[in-house]
Amino acid sequence: MKTLRKVKVEGFKSIASAELMLGDLNVVIGANGSGKSNLIGVFRLLERVLTHNLQLYVASEPDRFLFHGRKKTPALSLDFAFDQNSYGFTLKAAQDTLIFESERVEYSGYWSYGEPIAVGHKESKLEAAAAPYKNKIPKFVFPKVRNLVVHHFHDTSDTSPAKQTVDLDDNRFFRPNAANLPAYLYWLQEKHPVQFRHIEEHIRLVAPFFEAFVLAPSRLNESRIKLEWRQKGSDGYFDAYSLSDGTLRFICLATLLLQPNPPALILLDEPELGLHPFAIRILADLLEAASKRVQVLLATQSVTLLDNLAPQDVIVAQNDGLETTFDRLDQEKLEGWLADFSLGELWEKNVLGGRP
Repeated sequence: MKTLRKVKVEGFKSIASAELMLGDLNVVIGANGSGKSNLIGVFRLLERVLTHNLQLYVASEPDRFLFHGRKKTPALSLDFAFDQNSYGFTLKAAQDTLIFESERVEYSGYWSYGEPIAVGHKESKLEAAAAPYKNKIPKFVFPKVRNLVVHHFHDTSDTSPAKQTVDLDDNRFFRPNAANLPAYLYWLQEKHPVQFRHIEEHIRLVAPFFEAFVLAPSRLNESRIKLEWRQKGSDGYFDAYSLSDGTLRFICLATLLLQPNPPALILLDEPELGLHPFAIRILADLLEAASKRVQVLLATQSVTLLDNLAPQDVIVAQNDGLETTFDRLDQEKLEGWLADFSLGELWEKNVLGGRP
């Protein structure tokens, strides 16, 4: 299921230098401030680069992206390796921003290709390089890296994107912030009833009061739809504003992980936020099942989630006060411990590392 084989990071935030080989399921653990979320931040930076929002993202503060600032690290470099192709770029500090020192794609197979796309530019030129008919390598690489997007469902406030009334036809893909949740669920209800039923079944496991969704276009505006649902034993009206924070987040996670055509790589940062321990156990099952179809990478602080994972799926982030390092657990070395303790207990006992 692996789509992304390797990530190489140089000079990004707390990561001086790291090279990670990725499997189907990759769960990063670590203490607060260890830098585990900075690994997810690598993909947030990639997203801003590929949507031509680098300058807005940097916002005159390039030093916050560079390892110990520009005096220590004048440039950062990211590389993403797939089966035979890779994409990467080097950003250097220039006055109050970051500009491309180089942007590159490579191919290694029957023949080799490794020429820079461009140098000295302020926004990515990968999409432009992929446009010409004969430029096959950028054309092949662009959709792969363009889909490496972090899904983030932490916002459950009254202005949360998941709670809003949305366009009925906004259903081509599940948006990373769940901004089209009701439209996407309605599409699943109408076109993929099996997956839709599985989502409802998993929601009922963690929220026994939930009976079913009530999804239909608005009677006053048939081009719009909102999230509505039915509570067991009640004929009252319930919408997204009636859901607890944890229940709404779980609905978003279940939709992401159980949809029929998930993204090739699912990226999440602390998905357990606000979830009951039983819901976290269900989430662990969903993550493992999803990793049989697509690749999953996430950062977590949940002992409960860790208890439900295999050692080979866990990467430990540690920070010695200077920089972040990443090490994948070795199951053979832990066999003696695992006879008596769970992974979560070993983490709490500081056997795995990744503790303050």
